[in-house]
Amino acid sequence: MKKEEAHKLIDLMPANATWDDLMHEIYVREAIERGLADSKAGRTKEVKEIRGKYGLQE
Repeated sequence: MKKEEAHKLIDLMPANATWDDLMHEIYVREAIERGLADSKAGRTKEVKEIRGKYGLQE
């Protein structure tokens, strides 16, 4: 995360936000960015495959 992006994220948070709130927002943003990068790079699996791995039905 770039410094400018961190500032924007903080500016969007409510005035009563805590450090835990900020850490959560950063974690979520990083997880989404990693997922998007994996998708773009073709490192994804079909839902059916994952459900089968865990014995879940569609």
